[in-house]
Amino acid sequence: MPFPVPNSTVSFWRAQPDELDDYRSTESLPSECDIVIIGAGYAGASVAYHLLDENPTPPSIVMLEARQACSGATGRNGGHIKPSLYASIGNMSAKYGLEAAVELAEFEKAHLHAIKELVEKEDIDCDFQLTRAFDVFLSETQNEKVKNDIEALQKAGVSLLDVQYTPGSKAENVCGVKDARGCTSFTAGSIWPYRLIIHLLRIALSRGVNLQTHTPVAEISGTADPSSGRWTVTTSSRGSIKAKKVIFATNAYTSALLPQYKGKIVPVRGMCSRIMTPKDKPSPYLPNTYSLRWSPTIFDYLIPRPDGSIIVGGARAEYLPELSNWYNVVDDSELIEPAKNYFDGYMQRHFRGWEDSGAYTDRVWTGVMGYSSDYLPHVGCVPGKPEQYILAGFTGHGMPQVFLSAKGISRMIRENRPFEESGVPRLYKTSEARLKSTENAILAAVGRGTEKAQL
Repeated sequence: MPFPVPNSTVSFWRAQPDELDDYRSTESLPSECDIVIIGAGYAGASVAYHLLDENPTPPSIVMLEARQACSGATGRNGGHIKPSLYASIGNMSAKYGLEAAVELAEFEKAHLHAIKELVEKEDIDCDFQLTRAFDVFLSETQNEKVKNDIEALQKAGVSLLDVQYTPGSKAENVCGVKDARGCTSFTAGSIWPYRLIIHLLRIALSRGVNLQTHTPVAEISGTADPSSGRWTVTTSSRGSIKAKKVIFATNAYTSALLPQYKGKIVPVRGMCSRIMTPKDKPSPYLPNTYSLRWSPTIFDYLIPRPDGSIIVGGARAEYLPELSNWYNVVDDSELIEPAKNYFDGYMQRHFRGWEDSGAYTDRVWTGVMGYSSDYLPHVGCVPGKPEQYILAGFTGHGMPQVFLSAKGISRMIRENRPFEESGVPRLYKTSEARLKSTENAILAAVGRGTEKAQL
């Protein structure tokens, strides 16, 4: 079963844990509450924030976390808040229609300003920055695809005012990446994700949330109690709690508690690193964030940090061909063996002016993401389970998707609105039809994504 494992690798973000990391509000679990939130990462903290923000009649909330606070994918990611603009539209419009696809891109783009407003409103110290992001295409095949997609969208009347495309003859000079065949740039953000979530949890605690770390949930009752309407949430070792509503902010581990999501939200292991330069040698100027793309499936991503270090994630070309390295894997206590040295010399290999920088790998870690089999998050009411809600399956792309999805879940609960009035993109809605689908876009993409050597 896909439950979190102990002794996970330590990410840079979590190298100095906050005092909330192992926090328990009370010695024992309350016997009941209005809402149980399972998961204390980005999704769990965000939905708690929205449920309580400016709420004159706040519900009683208990948050249950299997390990430490923010110890899952959010505390292990690349620190990127990077909306998918032309790519999400191009990939989804053929299947779902242009209007629905544009809705996805606009929703992700809205996260940049939503997070900026949140950080400013709550005075959150999390190194948030608005930046320009470069998508750099390192194969002619990938470059031509993107160029054609952008041209097609422009002909269809889709506004891409914030996306600037640079062709191959100029791309390397513009983006600074060696052998660039083309690149795009647009507004994105970078952040210290662990600090953001810890701050949101601290706000939640100040507003009455009961946080219980190291309290894995074992099961939820199949039906609600007929007299009270409450669901019984049973933990592995600390008893049970009854709740009117249950929110699954469980991402990669969802199917352990909701077996109907098995194969629909799949644990996928990834790699990330921190790269540094010698203190006595100033590093070259790197003001932008990046994605280096060899194909739709093979790509790396990086952000420069205010302290001069660089967070780099990816390395998929090294491990993707062997499914046992990453697919349906929940073990983030070990590195992915074929890729453990991938980040050594990374900046020297790929960036102009970094050849003599002395940049070196300071830390490497793994994380487990929740990949959706159709590449779309599952948000809304769990099919057939009234008063149970899901907020999961963000496919390694949650930073520009989760916060406003959580706001949508909050609207559904606080204002008793249907999903269609939640403000969440229509394609995110979890449904019986999606659960019955035999589509597996994750595996379908592998055949297209293991060809880097031939590009």
